[in-house]
Amino acid sequence: MRSYLFVPADSDRKLEKAPGAEADCLLIDLEDSVSYRRKAAGREMAAAFIRSQAENGERARIIVRVNALDSGLTGDDLDAVIASRPDGILLPKSEGGAHVQELDAMIAVREAEAGIAEGSVRIHALVSETAAGVLSARSYIDMSPRLEALAWGGEDLSADLGVETNRDMEGRYTDMFRLARSLTVLGAAAAKVMAVDTVYTDFRDMDGLERECRAAVRDGFSGKMAIHPAQVPVINRVFTPDANAVERSRKIVTLFAEAGDDAGVLSLEGQMIDRPHLRQAERILARAEAAGMSTS
Repeated sequence: MRSYLFVPADSDRKLEKAPGAEADCLLIDLEDSVSYRRKAAGREMAAAFIRSQAENGERARIIVRVNALDSGLTGDDLDAVIASRPDGILLPKSEGGAHVQELDAMIAVREAEAGIAEGSVRIHALVSETAAGVLSARSYIDMSPRLEALAWGGEDLSADLGVETNRDMEGRYTDMFRLARSLTVLGAAAAKVMAVDTVYTDFRDMDGLERECRAAVRDGFSGKMAIHPAQVPVINRVFTPDANAVERSRKIVTLFAEAGDDAGVLSLEGQMIDRPHLRQAERILARAEAAGMSTS
């Protein structure tokens, strides 16, 4: 998935418009964008929205951001939405694989109660919103078969660290936040799941968004979160692989398939390629398929 659009769960207007944004994934938010007094209404509206999209075969995937495990609200959030069959749950402020295991067990109980096949609801985790989360990025390996992606976010981490800003005078992330970003990619790669880049908060600055998207693609992220529908087309365009890259990747995969399991270093168009090239080609093809491109 390339684009993940946050949508407040308690906004009828934004929920109504969200399917037309052409995001690959809609992140229905029960956490930061919903006030405490509106949580119950947000849960009901999120569940109703998920049900309303069930018959839409071309719909975006729907993932619900619940409240953090230490909030005391996670169970109520799950009670409200799991029976509606969201594609996944986004766990904020995750501080390690044990948090994902805890969420896995909570989801499994509610799947069973709703008659849903176990494992149907996947898990995405925001892993860098606290210092403890950043330092636990390695701990997600083999923690849950539900785990599909790790994402990072700089705004909550800023509050946890007590810093004045997470960017320098040139608009680049400062060292601590670049570290959090890098550890998210490394943690995702180690856990063999997708890495998702954080939001770009200036939703009017499309040039800045494009630069940040290109840097994310370069550094191994598979997609990016958005806070405004206008950001979605830029994200989708940048995270869609170039047709030439897709064609070359297809040739590499075909070459290794024809060479068999014992293949080591091979030659393609006068260049030597080996297993790392194959893994990179497979990732490009996976991104292309997620974008609806033909890879055959």
